[in-house]
Amino acid sequence: MPTKPKPSARRGESLSRERIIEASIELLDSLGDAGLTFRALSERLATGAGAIYWHVADKGDLLLAASDSVVAAVLEVGVAGKTPEARIRAIALGLFDEIDRRPWVGSALARAPGQLPVVRIMERLGQQVVAMGVPPKSQWATTNALLSYILGVGGQNAANTAFATTREIDRQAFLGEMAQAWAGLDAQAFPFTVSVAAQLPLHDDRADFLAGINLLLSGISGQRRP
Repeated sequence: MPTKPKPSARRGESLSRERIIEASIELLDSLGDAGLTFRALSERLATGAGAIYWHVADKGDLLLAASDSVVAAVLEVGVAGKTPEARIRAIALGLFDEIDRRPWVGSALARAPGQLPVVRIMERLGQQVVAMGVPPKSQWATTNALLSYILGVGGQNAANTAFATTREIDRQAFLGEMAQAWAGLDAQAFPFTVSVAAQLPLHDDRADFLAGINLLLSGISGQRRP
């Protein structure tokens, strides 16, 4: 009598929203946004799409939940620091590095204004802004400036990296060619661009990002209550 095949180990596990999110993150990390489909997710979890739909509404819900899981983990690490300024730097760099490593997170956050992962970041930043002594009337604008900078620059950096990777562009060679083009511009019409052209191939995206954070923090310090 033939032996029945053993069920998949995944099928034996109790399917939960947490496991679905974990599998979604695995697919997003390996295949990107386009690779996250209910068919691929069903195969990874060894279950039917109906069982997944019991826990999540659609792909948008999955992306939102996956990005929130990643953001929450980053923020748990990024809150450490002796001063509010140090905590803001830690939060900003943690998010920058994670978005750089996982470009899909930046895209998901850009499509989720006002949703939990973005609110989670805003809350942590806002707490530090309050701790810095910024007057109440300026706290929203200050926090929003930090949030917009972090998500905007982080997301653009990730998009640039993804663009270069998919087209197999050598970053150093690409920036070198761009620097030559800048250096060849009319110095009277573009004096600043020509003056910084030589710095372009040597710049560090992460260091530039942190420099922007420091400029914002310097401005925020000027708003402290007496």
